[in-house]
Amino acid sequence: MRDNAMSDDTMSVREEYAVSDAGREGAASVPSIETAREELVARAAALRPLLRECAARGDADRMVPQEVVDALAEAGVFRLLTPRRFGGYETDLRTLTEVSEALGEGDGSAAWVGMIISVTNWLTCLFPDQAQEDVFGADPDARVTGVAAPTGVGERVPGGWRVTGRWSYNSGAPYATWAAVGALLRDADGSVGDQALVLVPASDLVVEDTWRMAGMRGTAGNTLVGQNVFVPEHRVLSVPAAAEGVYPRSDRDEALYGAAFGPMLLLSLVGPLLGLGKAALDTVVEAAGSKPLAFTVHGRQADSVGVQTQIAQAALRWETARLLAYQAVDEVDRGVLGPLDYATRAHIRARAGYAAQQVVEAISTLLDAHGSSAFADDGLLQRIWRDANTAARHAGLVPAVGLEVYGKSLLGVHDRVSLMV
Repeated sequence: MRDNAMSDDTMSVREEYAVSDAGREGAASVPSIETAREELVARAAALRPLLRECAARGDADRMVPQEVVDALAEAGVFRLLTPRRFGGYETDLRTLTEVSEALGEGDGSAAWVGMIISVTNWLTCLFPDQAQEDVFGADPDARVTGVAAPTGVGERVPGGWRVTGRWSYNSGAPYATWAAVGALLRDADGSVGDQALVLVPASDLVVEDTWRMAGMRGTAGNTLVGQNVFVPEHRVLSVPAAAEGVYPRSDRDEALYGAAFGPMLLLSLVGPLLGLGKAALDTVVEAAGSKPLAFTVHGRQADSVGVQTQIAQAALRWETARLLAYQAVDEVDRGVLGPLDYATRAHIRARAGYAAQQVVEAISTLLDAHGSSAFADDGLLQRIWRDANTAARHAGLVPAVGLEVYGKSLLGVHDRVSLMV
């Protein structure tokens, strides 16, 4: 379903950034992450007109249009966190977040699909080296999606595991070549020996069309179904071990893949929400300059103290979300130099959920200021509202869980609520 053709421009940029294993004779020099980030974010921002043009169609069809997916690929979005040795950019969480935010200003669903594939490609590189070769060695353009919830079961067989399960919601399923899905691994006596993520070729799974939601409709987060799928031992990642920073990959000079498991996966979800919040703010501010405030003396909403106050409150909520998110993102990126302790990870989890909630509240206030026309079927604001309210309720962003985790940490209560910390 993919067209791997790229423009000459994209090819030249990829060639500039892609290098072989560290130390290989003749390898190209690698630009700084800051240089790569500036270029990648600019390319993401340049896609916004296309994303806006196609967003309503993706929403109606419940699938991001193929031309948008192709454009994301050409812009390098899916390779943001893929190792340079496989032709990726090997950047960092800040780059992913800034790119996702830029895309989210154009279309939340497109931003979400780009983010999910990029961060799951990162996740794949925590697996043993042979698994990485299976995925990216054979296809540098591989796209991995995933569902971490352990809704599958693995039974031990010679050489690996036989896995059966159903996994929802798998955002970007139509565009994936591989999937990382959660499973409980059972010992011979039937007891659960481990919770794991297992890598499965998309061709071994069936996609059931189950994604019928109010928001983020274009993400096509359908259900993956697998029946007795063989998974070799090297395509298994223990989630409890990964949660503590124990990854079965080789010790290479690739700092990105030492990032903290839970914080990396959860914070990546915030970027598209920040973009949606900025799009709502810009739309309402622009309209306020000419839109009358009905049943008042104000010919423009911008002249109303009430509207001024609401927009200021919304802007500060969005700014609070962004400050909290990027503060936490930078902590994760710095953490590649050494493991983050549990208290820091708990604080990051709480900030991720709190930031998402602030964006949702900001958007709600903006729609209050704009008025009932915000909910017109053909309007942008109603789709932003639906998308943000759906995305912010991802299990990894539920504020109550993050606050409980952080509160327990502050109080010295050692009950473990979630592995995703």
